[in-house]
Amino acid sequence: MKQRIIGIDVARALAVIGMIIVNFKVVFGENGLPWVRAFAGIFDGKAAATFVVLAGVGLALMTNSAIKNNDQAKLKVARRRIAKRAIFLFFIGISYITIWPADILHFYGIYMAITLVLLTCKERTILISGICIILVYPILITVLNYETGWIFATLDYQDFWTFKGFMRNLFLNGFHPVMPWTAFMIFGYWFGKQDLHNDKFVKKTFWMSTLIFISIQVVSYLSISILSEGNQEAAMELTEIFGTDPMPPLPIYMFNGIAVAFALISACILIAKKFENSFIIDALNKTGQLALTFYVAHVIIGMGIIELINPSKMGNYSIEFSVIYAIQFSLLCILFAIIWRKYYESGPLEWVIRKITD
Repeated sequence: MKQRIIGIDVARALAVIGMIIVNFKVVFGENGLPWVRAFAGIFDGKAAATFVVLAGVGLALMTNSAIKNNDQAKLKVARRRIAKRAIFLFFIGISYITIWPADILHFYGIYMAITLVLLTCKERTILISGICIILVYPILITVLNYETGWIFATLDYQDFWTFKGFMRNLFLNGFHPVMPWTAFMIFGYWFGKQDLHNDKFVKKTFWMSTLIFISIQVVSYLSISILSEGNQEAAMELTEIFGTDPMPPLPIYMFNGIAVAFALISACILIAKKFENSFIIDALNKTGQLALTFYVAHVIIGMGIIELINPSKMGNYSIEFSVIYAIQFSLLCILFAIIWRKYYESGPLEWVIRKITD
């Protein structure tokens, strides 16, 4: 049996830390020093995309041997486990959506259910499905108005708790809509089916993904600059189409997110392999194994503490406060992971999910 790939958990830890920075900035406030805003802005839409791609990689690692050996019994067990996990994550996400409207876990459940359909498909079919989902989305939002339900000034979604509003938010225009975000998980699933123990393949993926990422950034920037001809209003409108922002998740953002995720995961696999015995890699590896626990904890505990202390100031803190608090909270998560993993095999929430779904 092949050894667990440490780099995948390291990448998972970095993705969660990135999400903590992004989400604390959104909830607590982001006005302040431009360089701190620029630093925090690096993670926008990229950390969450990487988190979903990594979930796809995880699904592949769960099912690879059963598919390769055509072990139908083993595959049936894996399918059932994935289906149960999808349901569990969906309801966990919904359970605290009133506290955290930008939850990703309930979307996750649907991404997993869709990826489940593609489990035994050929690799080419998996890739084509992911690309089609990304390319169909702009057509969908031209037919169905992307802005329906949104009050963008406050990021409130008006009819979320109606059936129609909920389905629209879930599939079309929520924070991480099923169309096209499922493509992140599908691409991750394809990536996880490759030989990630092969350094040559991983290095090639890293350089290609980095090159694609840089090219997208350059094309995006030039398109907006040239077409807007210096007009600020035109530049803002063009940014929605040619920009790399996650809302709306148009093809440029999606391919950018996949490139970032592949580059980060590949880099983590290579670095973790080289420095396997280093304290930092070991600490991040343990943190990544508790990623789900920390995702939920950063909402319930991380945001909850500040809301208890000063509810009226929520959204009005400085970007410096948001980023420093996010880094402190992340360091506490790493410390917790190191101590917890001394005594237990899996994280608190990971243990619950195993008990329920295995």
